[in-house]
Amino acid sequence: MTAQATAKDLQAFTEEWLAWHRAQEDRLAAPHGFLAITSLHWLDERPQRFDDAPGAWRTGADGVTVTLAEGEELVVDGVPVRGEHRFGVLPERGGVDAVWGDAVIEVARRGGNDIVRPRHPDAPLRTAFAGTPAYAPDPGWVVEGRYLAFEEPRPTTVGASVEGLEHVYDAPGRIEFTLQGRPLSLTAFPGHLPGTLTVLFTDATSGVTTYAANRALTVGVPSPDGGVVLDFNRAANLPCAYTDLATCPLPPAENRLPLAIEAGHRIPRERGGA
Repeated sequence: MTAQATAKDLQAFTEEWLAWHRAQEDRLAAPHGFLAITSLHWLDERPQRFDDAPGAWRTGADGVTVTLAEGEELVVDGVPVRGEHRFGVLPERGGVDAVWGDAVIEVARRGGNDIVRPRHPDAPLRTAFAGTPAYAPDPGWVVEGRYLAFEEPRPTTVGASVEGLEHVYDAPGRIEFTLQGRPLSLTAFPGHLPGTLTVLFTDATSGVTTYAANRALTVGVPSPDGGVVLDFNRAANLPCAYTDLATCPLPPAENRLPLAIEAGHRIPRERGGA
């Protein structure tokens, strides 16, 4: 391969990474993205009112209910609601967005708890966001691996960025690969798109140049023989890297890599990153 061809390949690789990085930033800093969250409220059977959301909120065996005072209104699934509105029992990791003016009131279930998380476009964390520091993209951090499916998905309990909270995921398999001459493996969880995988991990950079608690890597659909590609340049921060109002899962213990992955997202400026 000529030097000119190599330079072209590197330019294309960098441009693809930049497009991915911008898409990550756009989702994070969207008007109702994670940077727009202004509070995190844990619901119980007692009606509670909050400064950044309308109504009195409670939960119980029948799920989440809000009671709106006179003059208060939410829009749920495009329909204005007043008075008492029942959201019902929400599935784990599920939720409903209720619109209130230019804000969105997220009603969700995390770790077996019902929560309310208002999202306001003028949240200071969002309006002051100046982007996420990251390592320069380097093709050397693209690694081929092999996906090995478990006979049955394994329920895997992991901690969360919120103390005392736990998440349970059905891990469908693990990924084996070699990096810097070392054989390694990572437990994989289901990805956001059908057939894809998500890997949560830490490494020797965690707490030094990258966020201490976790980073996430999306892995494409494995080939028929289990072949996968791990592009650590796309190791992404989860929302908890920016805000204490997120409930992100932590990696399982076996996903603590014993080497430095100097690729992907670094510690956010919001956490003191450079």
